[in-house]
Amino acid sequence: MKFIHTADIHLDSPLSGLAAYKDAPADLLRTVTRDAFTRLVDEAIEENVDFMVIAGDLYDGSWKDYNTGHFFCREMGRLNKAGIPVYLLLGNHDADSEMTKKLTLPPNVHQFETRKANTFLIEELKVALHGRSYKEAATVDNLAASYPAPVTGWLNIGVLHTALEGYAAHANYAPCSLAELSAKGYDYWALGHVHEHAILQQGPWVVFPGNLQGRHIRETGERGAMLITADESGIHSVERLLVDVLRWHVVDVDASEANSLEDVVRLVGRAFEQLVAETPDKIYLSVRVCIKGRTAAHGELFGLESQLREEILGQAAGQGIDRLWVEKVRIETEPITDAAHIASRSDAIADLQGFLDAAPEDAALLESLMEDLRPLVDKAPFELIQSVPELDAIRSGNLAGIVKSVTPGLLAYLAKAN
Repeated sequence: MKFIHTADIHLDSPLSGLAAYKDAPADLLRTVTRDAFTRLVDEAIEENVDFMVIAGDLYDGSWKDYNTGHFFCREMGRLNKAGIPVYLLLGNHDADSEMTKKLTLPPNVHQFETRKANTFLIEELKVALHGRSYKEAATVDNLAASYPAPVTGWLNIGVLHTALEGYAAHANYAPCSLAELSAKGYDYWALGHVHEHAILQQGPWVVFPGNLQGRHIRETGERGAMLITADESGIHSVERLLVDVLRWHVVDVDASEANSLEDVVRLVGRAFEQLVAETPDKIYLSVRVCIKGRTAAHGELFGLESQLREEILGQAAGQGIDRLWVEKVRIETEPITDAAHIASRSDAIADLQGFLDAAPEDAALLESLMEDLRPLVDKAPFELIQSVPELDAIRSGNLAGIVKSVTPGLLAYLAKAN
């Protein structure tokens, strides 16, 4: 017997932080969550699984129109024709309270109740699935405590959308402990809500599949579902089933040996070559490049940030493929020449350092800068402000922080030029 455990699909959820980048592959990004789900259904049919479990957050809140629901019905119809039932639990994003639009689902889709925990029995497989859907998005009660006792002699699966314990990055919905789940006597806990893949325990199995498709740079690496093989003696194997379409990566480039912008660009190109070689052909790549290290190139990078981005985009294009896209370039280098060395110079650069060191405490200067910069920020698009920390800092009035952050790069740039 085989079944698929998935969760946190978030159909038609927009990918975050992309609108400010003109080179973003817009057509792909609009359908990426659907494409990943279609791949999952393809795998279910090819593997001839006996059933599928969706442990919450199928949707991303109420639909803008009925197209999202129509798409899900079509994919469920494909599984119905293949004789594959689906057991659906509502999470916080698709709770009854969140969904203003609904459709009647194909007969192979069985939804867990919201009023209390209930059990679905698959007689021919001797499988019992226990679960309870969310009625309200902000469900903070311990739902697992009310789950029924296991069916003796059957394979028992608990389906639960929960933050569990220790996942502070996620809202604390349906909290419970790992020990509590273990004590229930089930064979497998199909969890949802936490977007990172994790096998927390194997006896019994307690598993977060992670979300099906990464949606922003904080959800990097492989994404997918779980494929479980079992028989009357219990669970035999639990494997990842990777179905993501676009994969997010942070590429850290050590520029400590670089002496120029050209050297840095070559290092980025090599990093791209390695990433592409390690990634399956059907996967698109959205990459954030972070240039790091104490480097002689620091001053030049500071002065030519826009050129560096264009050069890096050229390196991406130079891979000869259309599936590598640069989400953002961040310069996090440090100058080799420290502030003490610059201060020892008897020239205008040393004088400038003294001025800049005092600037964060000069209220009149900061106020003058704000008068010059604030009108420019007020005209900038909101998403651009969110994606550029310096613009957001100006809007919030943190000019002292900006002066402190740009001082090392500016001085290194001027010192190299002179």
